[in-house]
Parts: sequence; C-alpha cells; structure tokens
Amino acid sequence: MFHSTETMSSTKMNIPKPPPLPRVTYQRLQASKTKPSSSSSRLVPKETVATWDKVFRDGTGGDTNVQTEDNYYLLAHSSILSAASPVIANLLNQSRDKNGKPYLKISGVPYQPVHMFLRFLYSSCYEEDEMKECVIPLLFLSHIYSIPSLKRVCVDVLDQEGYINKENVVDVLLLARACDAVRIFFRCISMVVKDFESISQTEGWKEMIRSDPLLEQEVEAAVEAQKERQERRVKLVEKKMYLELYETLEALVHIYREGCVTIGPRDKELRGGSETVCEFRFCKGVEGALRHFLGCKSRASSCSRCKRLWQLFQLHACICDDDSDSCEVPLCRSLKEKMKIRKREESKWRLLAEKVMAAKNSLGPFSARLFALV
Repeated sequence: MFHSTETMSSTKMNIPKPPPLPRVTYQRLQASKTKPSSSSSRLVPKETVATWDKVFRDGTGGDTNVQTEDNYYLLAHSSILSAASPVIANLLNQSRDKNGKPYLKISGVPYQPVHMFLRFLYSSCYEEDEMKECVIPLLFLSHIYSIPSLKRVCVDVLDQEGYINKENVVDVLLLARACDAVRIFFRCISMVVKDFESISQTEGWKEMIRSDPLLEQEVEAAVEAQKERQERRVKLVEKKMYLELYETLEALVHIYREGCVTIGPRDKELRGGSETVCEFRFCKGVEGALRHFLGCKSRASSCSRCKRLWQLFQLHACICDDDSDSCEVPLCRSLKEKMKIRKREESKWRLLAEKVMAAKNSLGPFSARLFALV
C-alpha cells in the first residue's frame, strides 16, 4: 500500500505543466474588450495594417477614380472597394469613365472625409483628431455605403462627453435619424427634452421645422410627455408630504387624547414600557418636539424647532371640527378665534388644511385610520 502511494506521488510530480496561453491571442482578447480607437480596435498584426495603409497611400495598381464634391480625385482599387462594400461594388459595375475604368463619385462630401473613408476601407486606420473633426460626414458615408465597422467608430466618437452640444444637437439628431444611429438619436432627444426652451431658439431647430416638420412634432411630443412625468412626480412628492403632515397631526392628537408609551395627559395612564412600539410612526418625533418646546427658553420667537411645532398646532386648529372646549389639544379654540380675526392668515392655513385633507381622502378605503377630532 505504501509503495503504491509513493508511485502515485512520483507520477503526479512527473506530469508536465500545461503551456501558457498564447500571448498574441490574450492581447487580442484584451484589445477586443477595450473601447475602439485607431490602435486598439484591430485584431490583425500592425505590419499587415501598415501594408494595407501603404497600398492605399501609394495607389500602385489602382484602377478606380473616386471624385469628391470639391473635384479632387483619389486613386483606389475596385477589388478592395467592392470587397469592403456591396453598395460600392454595385455602383462600380454601373459606372465607367471614358476610358472604361470603374468610376465613383461621392457627392456632398469634400476631400478630407472621403480620403479618411477610403483609408478606413483599406486598413481600418484613422487618426483620432481627424475622426473627431470629420465624424459627421463619415457617419453619413458609413451608412449610405453600408460599412458597419466605421459606423460603430463614428457612434462611439459622437457618444463621447462634450461632443454634442446645444448648437449642434439638432444637426446630429437629424443625421442620427437618417443613418439609423439609434443610440445617438435618443441621446439627442434626451438633450433636447432637458433644455427645450434654449435649443428651440437655435438656427438648427428653425431649419428642422422647415425641413422636417414631422420630426419636430415627435420631439415636441417627447417634451410634453417629459413635462407630464415631471408634473406627476411633483404631485406625488406633494401628496407624500401632505400625508406625512396628516399622520403627524394624528400623532399629536393621539398624545393629548389617550397618551403614548412615555408621554401623555396627566390623568391618563401611560401605555407601556420603553420597549413598547407605538402604532403612530411620527409619535416619537412629536414627543421629542413637545419635550423640547417645554424646556426651550426661546420658544417660537427665535427657535426654528419650536416654530415648526407651533405651526403644527395652528394646522390642527384649522382642521379640527370641534367648536367647543372639549378638544384635548392645547390652544385649539384660542388659535381658531385668532384665525377668525386675521382673515388673511386664516385663508393661508385653510388652504394648507384642504390640501392635507385632500391627500388623506385620496387614499379612499386604504386609509390607515379615520382622523376623528370630535
């Protein structure tokens, strides 16, 4: 038995280590995970890329003239252009110059973007500064000639922070819509919605109204929808605030009517020990405010905490339906009489009371408790 174990250990020690991962493969995998750029987006050796870049620059053996909008001519290879783009392949089959050579005219785009476009078809190379400068026409070319890899690069450049601004957002929006650049389109829509008043005064917006009124209607509909969402959000926040006010008033009445765990009327027996949990969630806060109020020397004249509690008493007096002296909350009747004298102050508190009660009534049958003040 001992001999067998030793043999097994010796065998394990003689097992060769596995070879390391191929360095090139690992580097290519890492490059594929990084953001595309002029160097990190390629999965081919640099020498091969440089060779194709040289073929484009030298134009040796080129058989196709590419004409730009400003009447520059670039020499290219029809086989390479056709392999890179089925759209260009179809155009070259249909277009020949007077010497019978393939011919391609790119209308509306000047020399520099066309030069970058052709270079990308050969080697996927580009200079980052030039890409940022010519990204708009390059996105247009990548779309009409169906070059997905170039479109991805253009979208990444446009998506960079700071490129799209108030002055060019409408132009980029129009282009993104025409070129099916969905991510950029929705980013532009979001920018317009957030700053519609300012962007709607730009020349780009005025031009869009003239050229594409349907898109204007779509954008304005999105703006209106956003406004409605914001209004609903504000109303929900207000409703939550008024409901919390109502619950605080409930806690105040609860303390003075039947008392709570550690505080209550002198003629009432407290409801339990310090470990007992009150069912009114704002009871502890009201209790703390009352204890502070009783010990504070400044009171409502200069103490903000006391002033808030005093306002709570005023709101209670405005909501309370008990016109007799039987309401357990202190100063209730006195505050009501003062409000009747001060009509302006009474209307202010009455408005707040209506909003609080409207929020409470909106709960319908799901109200936790009815607030009885009589």
